[in-house]
Amino acid sequence: MTEDGTGDPVQPRGSLLDGVRVVEIGSMGPASMCAMMLADFGADIVRVDRTAEADLEYADPQDTDIITRGRPSIALDLKHPRGAAVVLDLVERADVLIEGFRPGVAERLGIGPDPCVARNPGLVYGRMTGYGQDGPLASTAGHDLNYLALAGILGALGPAGQPPSTPLNLIGDFGGGGVLLAFAIVAALFERTRSGLGQVIDCSMVEGSALLMTANTGPMQVGWWTRDRGTNLIDGGAHFYNTYETAEGGFVTFGAIEPQFYAAMLHGLGLDPADLPDQSAREEWPSMRARVADVVRTKTRAEWEEAFTGLEACFSVVLDPLDAFDHPHNVERGTFVEVGGLRQAAPQPRFSRTPGSIRRSGSHPGQDTDAALAAWDFDADAIAKLHADGVIRQGGASRKTRDAGPETDHTAPESGP
Repeated sequence: MTEDGTGDPVQPRGSLLDGVRVVEIGSMGPASMCAMMLADFGADIVRVDRTAEADLEYADPQDTDIITRGRPSIALDLKHPRGAAVVLDLVERADVLIEGFRPGVAERLGIGPDPCVARNPGLVYGRMTGYGQDGPLASTAGHDLNYLALAGILGALGPAGQPPSTPLNLIGDFGGGGVLLAFAIVAALFERTRSGLGQVIDCSMVEGSALLMTANTGPMQVGWWTRDRGTNLIDGGAHFYNTYETAEGGFVTFGAIEPQFYAAMLHGLGLDPADLPDQSAREEWPSMRARVADVVRTKTRAEWEEAFTGLEACFSVVLDPLDAFDHPHNVERGTFVEVGGLRQAAPQPRFSRTPGSIRRSGSHPGQDTDAALAAWDFDADAIAKLHADGVIRQGGASRKTRDAGPETDHTAPESGP
């Protein structure tokens, strides 16, 4: 809740994407992240999983698939002669379809853009691939590392004199993939309000990752940023923008780029600027990294945290993902919430009137087949016939769906006015 100009309380007025219906063809990683984000902000999504997955028995560890939160799952045999017809029936009722097949697979299954748009000209058809829908590598298998390598990003990650570091799959899969596709879908829905027409989105993780590198490639082309990884301002080259090990094996990090923050960093470390080279002297950065490392190793992480309290040195202790749950800042902001017994990031970003919310935990494949199809206006006789013909399957989940509970329990904190 926020306050408007009169000072009166303003209640949230529904979700941003209320009324938007999405068909998600189940896949791993980026497409699932995209669907999760849309679901967090109110889209009504049905996830289409494979019937073979519905036959599996899931133990409790499967509950950790947080990225499937907020939407039910139906199990559908897309290779069945009537499988495509079910998807097209869903498409007729939908605003968006998301798929993450290699190029040509959706077409072979009969659910490519042409039949879908013929059934629903207003459909936004979101396609997620590694290399794009065409080009020499379009049909080549790959994962996040491959996409980062081709985009020129992997070669820029890691310390000097060592092979490129292997990052978590956050850049290609999720940043350049899922988040970018979510943006594209919302943009296409906005354009549809003017044209009345949908369109096909070709989202490539190579190209999305390359987009994220935009701010760095300009300086590289003029020589300000060198092509030698681990030697530049914010890639581990500078001693004042780096991570250091503490006495007990924990880590702290500094991002003290600006002079005033650098001065505070030196003060907290007990180093006299008069005895040190100029901050911008690149040739001195390696020796300064070693000197700072020696100092940091003299105290524990907790001792350094106390020493830098109140100093604007762009200092942070390095938390692992589970530690982050309980950091006082994250607790006060409600950065993480608990749903279905699992702590997880709340919907982001924050909106003043229409915050996102997690409406339910994830579903096992096919767990919601009958209920989800009924909610999308399939009548009971049609559902029964699809079962009888082996087109769909009701999954035998090892747990029942765990609702998120009252919406306010898992609503993203509102922003300011």
